[in-house]
Amino acid sequence: MKKRLLDEGSNETVTKCNGLKMVAPDGKMPLTDVADTEVMLRLVQSIPSPNAEPLKLWLARVGYERLEETADPSLQSQVKI
Repeated sequence: MKKRLLDEGSNETVTKCNGLKMVAPDGKMPLTDVADTEVMLRLVQSIPSPNAEPLKLWLARVGYERLEETADPSLQSQVKI
């Protein structure tokens, strides 16, 4: 990932992943890489595999729908809980 970012001209070569101690199945607390939603979406976008394409297309479609809803609030789905 670091090499790809450098090749793309990015000046930020370190991902914004942080370490967080989380309980593993064995009960130990190893340091685990974690990221927020924005970072996770960026990571998905950077995957060069054709296997990632369906997820990338879905993210693009959902993003487009949200932009349309922002422009016209009447398009928002009514979810009742």
